[in-house]
Amino acid sequence: MAFEFKFPDVGEGIHEGRIVEWLVVEGDTVKVDAPLVKVETDKAVVELPSPEAGTILKIHFPPDSVIHVGDVIVTIGTAGEKAEGSRLKAEGEKQVEGGRGKGEGEPALSEPRTPNSEPASLETRNSKLETTASAARPPATPRTRALARKLGVDLAAVTGSGKHGRITDEDVKRAAEGGALAEGGRLKAEGPPTPSDLRTPNSELFKLETRYSKLETSESVERVPATYLRKKIAEHMVASQRTSAQVTHVDETDVTELFALYRQAKEEYREKHGFNLTVLPFFMKALVAALAEHPLFNASYDEAAGEIVHHKHVHIGLAADTPEGLVVPVVKHAQAKSIVAMGAEVADLAAKARERRLTLEEMKGATITITNIGPLGGLIATPILNQPNLAILALGEIKDRPVVVDGAIVVRKMIYLSLTFDHRIIDGAEAARFVRRLGRILAKPGLLLAGA
Repeated sequence: MAFEFKFPDVGEGIHEGRIVEWLVVEGDTVKVDAPLVKVETDKAVVELPSPEAGTILKIHFPPDSVIHVGDVIVTIGTAGEKAEGSRLKAEGEKQVEGGRGKGEGEPALSEPRTPNSEPASLETRNSKLETTASAARPPATPRTRALARKLGVDLAAVTGSGKHGRITDEDVKRAAEGGALAEGGRLKAEGPPTPSDLRTPNSELFKLETRYSKLETSESVERVPATYLRKKIAEHMVASQRTSAQVTHVDETDVTELFALYRQAKEEYREKHGFNLTVLPFFMKALVAALAEHPLFNASYDEAAGEIVHHKHVHIGLAADTPEGLVVPVVKHAQAKSIVAMGAEVADLAAKARERRLTLEEMKGATITITNIGPLGGLIATPILNQPNLAILALGEIKDRPVVVDGAIVVRKMIYLSLTFDHRIIDGAEAARFVRRLGRILAKPGLLLAGA
């Protein structure tokens, strides 16, 4: 019996996805856990494995289709079934002359059409329907029809220059530029408008100027369809703003000593561990230390239950900029990891993010988020919360700035820390204390490398 594979509920509030690529075709034989299809969600591009062994009988959605949890996306047949064109046939069924199989039943696909046969009758009805539709609507693509509506052009009065008389965008533009159209699309035979006709709502000059204005507007913009990921990002950003009361607190701190520590360790780590250490894991380590004293910033709020959920672990989400848009991979159990371990994981996740190879598991469960705008030259930000987190920290650019130390003006490496927090749960004073504590840890890194 055939098995209908439905798009599964993968958790994390994901209700839909987009088919990126089928890895099988109808007629293929697959084993259990063999990759079937690549599906893009707002979290990642994932491969869905086959839950059953058998033959691919029918693929229900083409690439680029949006599918929802519970939709049947592919039918997998048991042994002895196979796909042939768009029709399923049992293994061993033979075709004889004329395309009819043994015994009675539906005619085979190759059966000749006679005027009274059911397929021929169906084709005749479809043909008549298509002919009637063609006579009622001039041949043009949906895009061309939209352009005609925008420019006020009656397609019934336009002669198409495309294949089989199809009306093109250029045909519509020429019609719009060719003069004012009267009822039925024909040019008026009367002479030029009198002065009293000029620029009245019904005057030909007014209509002509309006059409030129619409044409100029349509040619001065370019419309690019938003990608599936960009649409989901937009939805999440708006939903986040609707969900919580977001406020941003900004403070600055001196990271001269931290930066010196990082510079000393960088070369040694490259030789010893085989990757380029960035300064980000140092900030992550300091964040873990600050959260130990201010655990509310590592919590979430269950509004339905009216409960604040305190997390015993620290899972740090890292906002990653990719060509397709923003994604947030997660470093799990950061409280138990050294700077070296976090540095290696950050490098791996960053590479996967750029190549869209992140798994759903690598993008779920963040308890607090960091967005690092410093490398792009930003000083201060007001980041939007990564729901259901109560806090997100933005790191600005580390810059040499003159500051007063012990009464003297000196040049120090300074950074702005921007913390957006959920004001429903966290008060402004608590946010100020948390950011100030984090700044002090960064200014005096001390034993940050103790576990490295």
